[in-house]
Amino acid sequence: MQTWEIGDISVTSVIEVEGPTPGTFLFEGATPERVAAEHGWARGTFVDDDGMLLARVQALVIRSAGSTVVVDTCVGNDKHRDVPSWNQLDLPFLERFAAAGFDPQTVDAVVCTHLHTDHVGWNTMLVDGVWQPTFPESRYLFAGPEYRHWAAEPFNQRPEHGDSIQPIVDAGLLELVDTDAEIAPGVRLVPTPGHTPGHCSVLLSSGGSTALITGDFMHHAVQVAAPGWCSHFDTDQAHGERTRREFIEEHADTDLLVIGTHFGGPGSGRIVSTDDGHVFAAATS
Repeated sequence: MQTWEIGDISVTSVIEVEGPTPGTFLFEGATPERVAAEHGWARGTFVDDDGMLLARVQALVIRSAGSTVVVDTCVGNDKHRDVPSWNQLDLPFLERFAAAGFDPQTVDAVVCTHLHTDHVGWNTMLVDGVWQPTFPESRYLFAGPEYRHWAAEPFNQRPEHGDSIQPIVDAGLLELVDTDAEIAPGVRLVPTPGHTPGHCSVLLSSGGSTALITGDFMHHAVQVAAPGWCSHFDTDQAHGERTRREFIEEHADTDLLVIGTHFGGPGSGRIVSTDDGHVFAAATS
């Protein structure tokens, strides 16, 4: 379990799955050999000795001023998915959630940075054959442009819409928000489009410290050094690359803590300039 402190705000990782992942799952041509050759700076932190990317699927739980906010809800159990390693999972995510000190009944808000399958799964759980909200007392906050995109045909035929999104709508828990909405004291969305049309990240500010939960505008730390590595899953790769490059330039050599939603290893770090670009340095504090 990892917890980061940003002033008076805490962020805790609740991991669903993690481990070494071939770079080609995400990026064209990112073989282990190429990753090892081009990103030796990340070896031992975000890349293993064989050139595999260290990655995870996780929920990030924020506590701020008495509010509990869950950011992204992983893949979920009992769900039919095209990715074989995500299909029909039976994992102790809720037990890990409880072990981290959280109760689904007392979550105030669920934020989905976007509506891909590995970010909405634990929105619901299967109870007596029916998909029920996992966090029944929570507001489920989706960015308006993101929800409208995926709710339109043909995207609303995707399995995650039927088992992880529509049940939230039917339960009356959905709240559409702006892409810069304030979620809780010191917690707000910032638009980071490209991976999906309404993709948002989550900015945390407290006591003079700042952090950003990425969502998927960056899938892995190697993209700090190689922002042109675009994910196979990006809706608009050119826009996603532009968002990434602008973010890197703006926040290089600052104190902003970047918490990567899918970053394995240390899970967080800061952007550091080099003679020929940038790298991602694991956070020590």
